[in-house]
Amino acid sequence: MKRIAFALIALIALPVLAASETYMVEPGHSFARFGYSHLGYSTQISRFNKTSGTFSFDAEAGTGSVDITIDTTSVDTGSDIFNKHIQAEDYLATEKFPTANYKAAKVVFKEGKPVSIEGQLTLKGVTKPVTLTVTHFYCMPHPMLKKQACGADATAMVKRTDFNMGKSAPYVGDEVTLSIAVEALKQ
Repeated sequence: MKRIAFALIALIALPVLAASETYMVEPGHSFARFGYSHLGYSTQISRFNKTSGTFSFDAEAGTGSVDITIDTTSVDTGSDIFNKHIQAEDYLATEKFPTANYKAAKVVFKEGKPVSIEGQLTLKGVTKPVTLTVTHFYCMPHPMLKKQACGADATAMVKRTDFNMGKSAPYVGDEVTLSIAVEALKQ
């Protein structure tokens, strides 16, 4: 009888132990940015104005997942002419590939906080493994929306040539720093 009671208690407690929480990316405060060397003169930094998606995590279990979509047609270089240049076939090819996607089923935690995310980046129809380093992660009740919210900054280095965007390399840097800043609300 004691074994049955223990088994029932364990089954009842199981959902409590698996406390994965899902967060919806808040698009007004979430952006993907990228930077690269321009002819060695300077580092050009641009961003995508539309980022969406979800992430979920269970800090106690040390598990999580990420699904972020970037609208590549929303690229913002600060110049309408250069935006069109980057959206052209040699680079983002936004007519054929209007979005980029990052999906991950493995989040690495240290002391209850994510430190890296191991996933797949699909850009211009090419999918490659990319590990994001989480440089900042913070959760608290949102003071205005009165909902639990989390924010994070993550970064990775990718090569343009890996995603069929190698025009002008190596003069225009092949290595691109990808940074994603997200704020998200608990669902």
